[in-house]
Amino acid sequence: MAMPRYAGALRLDGKRALITGATKGIGADIAAAFASAGANLVLSGRDEGELDEARSTLADRFGVQIRTVAIDLAEPAAPAELARIAGGAFDGLDVLVNNAGVSYPQPAAETDPAQFDATIAVNLRAPALLASAVGATMVAAGTGGSIITVASAAALAPLPDHYAYCASKAGLVMATKVLARELGPHGIRANSVCPTVVLTEMGQRVWGDEVKAAPMLARIPLGRFAVPQEVSDTVVWLASDMAAMINGVDIAIDGGYTMG
Repeated sequence: MAMPRYAGALRLDGKRALITGATKGIGADIAAAFASAGANLVLSGRDEGELDEARSTLADRFGVQIRTVAIDLAEPAAPAELARIAGGAFDGLDVLVNNAGVSYPQPAAETDPAQFDATIAVNLRAPALLASAVGATMVAAGTGGSIITVASAAALAPLPDHYAYCASKAGLVMATKVLARELGPHGIRANSVCPTVVLTEMGQRVWGDEVKAAPMLARIPLGRFAVPQEVSDTVVWLASDMAAMINGVDIAIDGGYTMG
């Protein structure tokens, strides 16, 4: 069994967490981080085979309980259905990590309406409705909770060729703040993390070219892109008791990119 990545108050032992988009990139690293911290997990994604592999790998490495749900969050009824299934997996939820997202880069003046709608459906509508449904479950349970939105630095600063993406992530950050305001009195915290480029496998493919990366890196004072663990560590902290007074914030994991 793997050595745990977290100790002390960063442990999530006994917590029940739903993580969307959990088989690739940032989501896969968040799932591994939560498993290492001792949380029992409900992992969602669209590919049942990838979910089965993630469940087997993480259960063997960390000895936690894991359930999976293969679902397409772009479908209108999917957020409510996922909330229902996930809430029943371990008789309640303590943490929601809204991570699933899509991007179809194109100039604003060339926006494809179908791709715009698809971006809003997956990046804004689905996570907002999922958080609403999970939040209602947490309120009914009366035990508090943590809702964590994986947004983007593109929610805080405009990114060329990402018209729909920026709009969807900015909307999601504000939706998360509304959750923080309304659910806070029930002991439920809602926060967003806003990473810059993250060097996942896909990130490496897109931004590995030095010529393409140079203008973006020039805008980051630390002079580098993020790695998945830097996002996961922040998400684990927000889910933990160490962040018990953190509510309604959007944390830029961007090396200073959004300072302006």
